[in-house]
Amino acid sequence: MVFKTGSASAYSDSEYRSFREFLEKSCGIVLGENKNYLIDSRLRRIIRDNGITSLSDLVRKVDRAGKDPLKQKVIDAMTTNETLWFRDRHPFEFFGNVLLPELAETGQPVNIWCAASSSGQEPYTISICAEEFKKRNATKSGKDVSVIATDICTEILEQAKSGVYEMLALNRGMSNDRLNRYFIENQQGQWKVKPEIQRRVEFKQLNLKESFSGLGRFDVVFCRNVLIYFSSELQNQILKNIYGVLKPGGYLFLGGSETPRGLNDYFEVRYYTPGVVYKKK
Repeated sequence: MVFKTGSASAYSDSEYRSFREFLEKSCGIVLGENKNYLIDSRLRRIIRDNGITSLSDLVRKVDRAGKDPLKQKVIDAMTTNETLWFRDRHPFEFFGNVLLPELAETGQPVNIWCAASSSGQEPYTISICAEEFKKRNATKSGKDVSVIATDICTEILEQAKSGVYEMLALNRGMSNDRLNRYFIENQQGQWKVKPEIQRRVEFKQLNLKESFSGLGRFDVVFCRNVLIYFSSELQNQILKNIYGVLKPGGYLFLGGSETPRGLNDYFEVRYYTPGVVYKKK
């Protein structure tokens, strides 16, 4: 999840400050100083289509309790989804080659949570890893893997649920071999994830700022390249909440540049070459 860039903005400092406060309160995203041009580039169409006269007017309309379609549109517009297949590669190699064999030895179902799943590349990558492990280890006693994939953006979730991708998106990390094994090309030249990969993944809308205890209990959580957009206080709260939904000895994958404060309070580091994964204490 990254911020888009855009042209200069005509919004005042006070309007920008009010919108920043709304955005952080609503979904936890901290918009930096002197980036009001981002608001203009992302919200121009929403403001125009809804007959809103100013940014202050928009904040007044959406800064209220309860679910509101306009509020969700604003949040969706302010989050874009930067993702690719097998991002950084080594976390998925470690997951498929080391963690899955360990978890399979328990003979229990393996439950994975992919937070901030964007347009689906990461949860489907996890499912591909699980499929490849299953084929390599047909005699293992472990049950199949299930993946809960969540994101705050409703529009991107609908795209992810479809499991359909253009070749431009697939060229970002998907090998030709895996493309031919796990996707089917349609008449429009798009590629759809095969049923054995797609059925393993369930998509749900979720704001990480809110409670996610109702999701269930997990053996592994992928929360990669997400926490960097939140305040240190919210990062710590999310880590605490993840700790609460992980099973004893469960694992957490973060982005390579993410080492939030308080991490060592809940997790111990397990090193592998060339990365790290965090194990619940």
